[in-house]
Formats: sequence, C-alpha cells, structure tokens
Amino acid sequence: MSNQIKILNTYINNLSMFETLEIIDSTIVSKKQIHHVVVNAGKIVAMQTDLQLRQSVNESDLINADGQAVVWASKILNKPLKERVAGIDLMEKVVALAHKNNYKIFFLGAKEPIVKSVIEKYSKQYSNDIIAGYRNGYFNKHEETNIAQQISESGAHILFVAISSPTKENFLYDNKKHLKNVNFIMGVGGSFDVVAGKVNRAPLWMQKYGLEWFYRFAQEPKRMWKRYLFGNSKFIILVAKEKLFKTFLF
Repeated sequence: MSNQIKILNTYINNLSMFETLEIIDSTIVSKKQIHHVVVNAGKIVAMQTDLQLRQSVNESDLINADGQAVVWASKILNKPLKERVAGIDLMEKVVALAHKNNYKIFFLGAKEPIVKSVIEKYSKQYSNDIIAGYRNGYFNKHEETNIAQQISESGAHILFVAISSPTKENFLYDNKKHLKNVNFIMGVGGSFDVVAGKVNRAPLWMQKYGLEWFYRFAQEPKRMWKRYLFGNSKFIILVAKEKLFKTFLF
C-alpha cells in the first residue's frame, strides 16, 4: 500500500482516521482481505529484537500509528505522519460502520466474562445482527488453525483479536490464509477491557498530549511500570540515535 514511511525498522501508512476507514470499507465491499496492525512505542521497541514480530507487522497490509509518541517521532525524524489512529478508536468506528452497512464481526480474545460483556454492550448499542460469533483468547498454539477456520466459516466480514503482543500479530500473520473469507482482520490488544468497562481510557486532553500511557500506568502500576519505564525510555533513545545518525550522515 502507498503512503508508507519507515522509522526504526517499522513501516507505517501515513493515513488519517477517515482515510483508513475508507480503505476498510472499500475492501469489504470488494470482498478482498486486508490485514491491519497498529504500532506504538513499545511495539516498535520490541520489533528491534523480535524478528518474527517485525515480519508479522511489516508484512501486514495496513499499519497505523496508535501512539502519540510515534507521531512525534515521525516529525522529529522529518517523516511527519498526518495523525494518530488509535486502535480502540478505529475499532469503535468500524463497529459503527458494520452496523450501518450490515457487516458481521467476530470477537476473539480476552477472558470469557470480558468478551461476553463486549458482545452484550454492542448488541444493545447496535443490534445482534452485527455479531458473527465470539471466543475468549485462551487457547494453545495447536488450536489456532481450527479456530481460524471456524472464524472464516462464521460469516464474519471483520475480525477483532484482543490478545497481547506479539501473540495477536503472529496469530493473524500465520493464519491469514485460513481467515481468507474475513475481509478485515485487526489486532486490538486490550480494547475489549475498555469496552467492557474494566479499564478506563484517559481524558481527551491526556490523549492529545501523549499522556495516555501515564493514565494507564496509574490504574495498574504493578503490572505496567516495567513496560512503560523501560519501553518508553528505549524508544526515546532509539529516536535520538536515528536523528543523530541522519544528521551526521547528511
């Protein structure tokens, strides 16, 4: 796909939210398939050493910048992205699009009570007609092919996978052919927890200033401190090194 930039060994499509939704809708209408991924600072850091994750991300069809830090880094490195396209926001808009255009969605991931809560919420907010099926995110590697085939046969146009990285990226990459009947496949991380009300999103002003990570950390400091302390620090160092390299090179 065109309009790609490359920063820190990561390809990112330079698209707005509106442009991304247009691509998704046209893909479903034309009965093709698009594999979507979002990247944030932590994932880009992981991709420097996890080559399987790097392949799973970079060989997907559509890659958006989920984190505001990535947008800032793109500007520092003179490859400015139009805007942040947050995964949770995109997912919510795709659900609304499904309701509008009679598309069906399969929800895969999270614990059973969480994914059931997501189904209940969207069924009430929209209707049961958008639900192709659902399954929790706890399964073994040898079950993946069978699960992917079941999803493909469910009548779903859209698949959301709410599993942590790098499992969700690798699952979608490895099973893309088995999911051939599903037009739009997307990893959504912890988005089901947000929809179900288990985790709250940061206020809009914190999202705007790139502080959503801090709000998330404040809710679960014991679980999140290492990810944000080390991940964000490494990302800043990587961007600084890249900037210095380009400055001395040119």
